[in-house]
Amino acid sequence: MEVWRLARVLSCYSSACGRVLVSGSRTRSSGVTVLQGNITHCDFSTGPPVTESTALVYKSHGDPSQVVQLETLRLPALEAKSALVKMLAAPINPSDINMIQGTYAILPDLPAVGGNEGVGQVLEVGSQVQTVKVGDWVIPRDAGLGTWRTAAVFGENDLVRVPSDISLLSAATLGVNPCTAFRMLSDFESLMPGDTVIQNAANSGVGQAVIQIAAVKGVHTINVVRDRPDLQQLTDRLKAMGATHVIKEETLRKPEMKDIFKVCPRPKLALNGVGGKSATELLRHLQTGGTMVTYGGMAKQPVTVPVSALIFKDVKVRGFWVTQWKRDNKHDVLRVMLEELCILIRAGKLSAPSCTEVDMKDFHKALDNAMKPYMSSKQILVM
Repeated sequence: MEVWRLARVLSCYSSACGRVLVSGSRTRSSGVTVLQGNITHCDFSTGPPVTESTALVYKSHGDPSQVVQLETLRLPALEAKSALVKMLAAPINPSDINMIQGTYAILPDLPAVGGNEGVGQVLEVGSQVQTVKVGDWVIPRDAGLGTWRTAAVFGENDLVRVPSDISLLSAATLGVNPCTAFRMLSDFESLMPGDTVIQNAANSGVGQAVIQIAAVKGVHTINVVRDRPDLQQLTDRLKAMGATHVIKEETLRKPEMKDIFKVCPRPKLALNGVGGKSATELLRHLQTGGTMVTYGGMAKQPVTVPVSALIFKDVKVRGFWVTQWKRDNKHDVLRVMLEELCILIRAGKLSAPSCTEVDMKDFHKALDNAMKPYMSSKQILVM
């Protein structure tokens, strides 16, 4: 079999399985890197040009299950400062759904390709590209690139290189949730070992990352989740990640909270991804001078701040949007954060959220599942 055909077959097999093997001895022959008989990376420089992409496109805003369609797109020519990227995997996040619905803070021009996050591998680079090279794994720097596709030509400045020695799912979900968790735990309060953070939406991707990063810092977490049939299973899973306490939303208004604060101090930081009454209850439990950071509003209800919390407890109410943080900070700062997160991943201290891998052709099922209540498993489109 010709070398380029072997590379294409094995690369498709690797992507479909959603696995990348990175341990053991390697041999290289004719543009294909082989690891004990299994493909880890393929070099397409000797293969036929990639000129088309299969993509999930929406031409109007609305219900994702109605407006998203699978289409074949012609790829633009590679320019001097751009790179051809084969997408490997991309998650479906709440922000992706909101963008398709037309309710997000930023909206792309229509028609648009869905997806703001994911990981791809560079197949070809323009003559003036300096920050990435063929074979590199890359993730989007900013939102709106459209990651739900098999291939794309992106500008060099739109990409950030990530190491390929972490799992595919960790790389695909690295750029949004772990970054959001990392920044909120770092930028609003000086947290020390023994301090406490309280958060709602604790089973979300951000919530799971908060639990794990806080555990590394020696910070207690009080994790609020909605009641559900599999509550004990969810509680066990979050505690296995390092959660100190897992409670139902109703518990926030019960005397049981006093027992928790006998074990750990009142929270210095509250993280709100829900809004509404849930956010108000988080505020009530903050220590004097503490901060509540809102990064999401899944309840689609406003945050109500009690006057007493402002006057007598001097709490601070802030907001955070990781997209704006990336825009405000240079590439080097982002790369340093990503490397810190990858160190935790390699050490087994930060794992990808619970994921369900879905083939692109089954995107309707993935979109439906992503919008279901109590769904703890993130849907990952595998190209």
